[in-house]
Amino acid sequence: MSLTHFFETDLANLRGMTPARLTMLQTELGLFTYADLIQYFPFRYEDRTIVHSIAEISDQMEHAQFIGRIRYKEKIGNGARQRIVAECCDASGCIELVWFQGIKWLEKSLVSGQDYLFYGKPTNFNGQLQMTHPEMEVYKGVQHAEKNFQPIYPLTEKLRKKYIDSKVIAGLQKNLLSTAFPYIRETLPADIIQQFKLISKQEALYHIHLPQSENWLRQARRRLKFEELFYNQLRLIKQNLVRKETFPGQVFASAALLTSFYQEHMPFDLTEAQKKVIREIFQDMRSGKQMNRLLQGDVGSGKTIVGFISMLLAIDNGAQACIMAPTEILADQHYQGLKKFADLLGITIAKLTGSVKKKDRVGIHEGLESGELNILVGTHAIFEDVVQFKNLGLCIIDEQHRFGVAQRAKLWDKNKVTHPHVLVMTATPIPRTLAMTLYGDLDVSIIDELPVGRKPIQTTHRFDSHRLQVFAFIQSELDKGRQVYIVYPLIEESEKMDFKDLMDGYESISRAFPEVPLGILHGKMKPADKDIEMARFVKHETKIMVATTVIEVGVNVPNASIMIIESAERFGLSQLHQLRGRVGRGAEQSYCILMTGYKLGVDTKKRIETMVRTNNGFEIAEVDLQLRGPGDISGTRQSGAIDLMIADLATDGEILKVARETAMAILESDPHLALDKHLMIREQVMHQRKETTNWARIS
Repeated sequence: MSLTHFFETDLANLRGMTPARLTMLQTELGLFTYADLIQYFPFRYEDRTIVHSIAEISDQMEHAQFIGRIRYKEKIGNGARQRIVAECCDASGCIELVWFQGIKWLEKSLVSGQDYLFYGKPTNFNGQLQMTHPEMEVYKGVQHAEKNFQPIYPLTEKLRKKYIDSKVIAGLQKNLLSTAFPYIRETLPADIIQQFKLISKQEALYHIHLPQSENWLRQARRRLKFEELFYNQLRLIKQNLVRKETFPGQVFASAALLTSFYQEHMPFDLTEAQKKVIREIFQDMRSGKQMNRLLQGDVGSGKTIVGFISMLLAIDNGAQACIMAPTEILADQHYQGLKKFADLLGITIAKLTGSVKKKDRVGIHEGLESGELNILVGTHAIFEDVVQFKNLGLCIIDEQHRFGVAQRAKLWDKNKVTHPHVLVMTATPIPRTLAMTLYGDLDVSIIDELPVGRKPIQTTHRFDSHRLQVFAFIQSELDKGRQVYIVYPLIEESEKMDFKDLMDGYESISRAFPEVPLGILHGKMKPADKDIEMARFVKHETKIMVATTVIEVGVNVPNASIMIIESAERFGLSQLHQLRGRVGRGAEQSYCILMTGYKLGVDTKKRIETMVRTNNGFEIAEVDLQLRGPGDISGTRQSGAIDLMIADLATDGEILKVARETAMAILESDPHLALDKHLMIREQVMHQRKETTNWARIS
């Protein structure tokens, strides 16, 4: 049997696989072939290398393994409270063992006078050492006790109910490895293996499932993580190189309009970081290669003006530009902010969202097709087939993770002659390791400084019992003419409860500030009503905005100086940072107050402490990655962009860095992997390639 065909073998053929097990593994874990199973890796290991005497065991231990003889056992209680209690002893002492399940089996199997190997969590019950539901096997001698590291696999509750646990999975892996070993081919060239002192692929797969020592396990993990990240980065970097080679871009060489705007109309000085990013974008746009660039910048760092200047380059060279936002509120803010600049320059600009009336849409469509309309600002409405441009030269996508890749592909096709340049903007700082993996095929620009005159937001944590002091502080800011946000959490699963929290909060604020005009904003409101409420706040007609997280992105009210976040323990770190960014947009000192109850978990305390300690979005993103994992950040779980089986972006940053540098060096010297020495890499890349659309082309 060939190597490829072996790993395509159906799991039904594996020794130890019953029809019932097969069905459960298919439906619960998505495992169908030998390849699926062998790449289903443990997520942790239990150290079974140490066998304690009973006297050494304490309730402070996470787990303990020991050999003991059953001195006596008895069945106690009735019905649901029925249990088996046994006393187990060795030469050093005794421990009580208790089981609440499997009682009939234990009555037959647990034999007094027999030595067993036990493993479980020790506890103290009424001053006596006890272990509930320990794992047990008949002891078969010294070699049996040295069980090394027990792999623990990700499982579901349904699997456990069918008695498919980590032991069963490990047994199946052992059966598979006994026949698969000759078919496991090497996937990394000898020079890379030697350079980084990696073990072979055969050894790595064996010891990831059946580690013989801690050293073998460490080496297996390192080898498999490096390989996974190396090919991940190789694919992304190669996509970037191929795209630049394959997809030409319109050449935007003239910068007269940009220069005119900068010299005559620019309302403030650009930061050095903004100037650097603009140079990078201009270089891309006149290179003749299609730009595919990610612009990262913290909240309030000035990404929008960089986007506008990029649009001027397109317009000055006879092309059109569009900017897409995920919400109508954000689209409207972009439109209002850009229109005042466009009017100064005699540039035409329009807004296209779901709420734009049909008669107004006709004029927009005609202006786009004739080329008279230079800039289109909009939401998902831009995706519609009826929206056609004369010459779309630049697409700017704001908060791009909120759009599906198939939707973004429609923008790509809005210019049938030459694909538009793409600038992806995000105000969600992305950790370095995540950016390398999620956006590894994009060129990355970062705005890492705030505009001159901006003061860092002062963040404090207050418990619910401090509410009167917080209200007094709010009043002092209102007396200065400032405005306030008070945000309540909104979690879909408990929308009714959250809506009640919001309305209760609104009434409470009304009572506390009876003379102050209030606004309210939440997801159940019609778009037109949201716009009215937001407009009132922007015009200072309302002084306090009571809202849910619909104001998380895109609201720009420089006069707002306080952000109160109620039940802050219910928010993620990234979301807290985004909400805080709604204030601090003017020259005055701004404040963020995190309100919580007293009962806070370890992770919640870490989030709150991080928010109070720093305003640096990139530092916050790193902590968020460690706390939540990559799948919940930036919408990557829904996008499918990160599909790592063993590497962990929260902890494997150094391996990723080395893997990326290695892949980069290989592709710089041999972009098409044509050299004989790269044959193995080329074959592996071909093997991994899937017959799907190359979504990376459109970011």
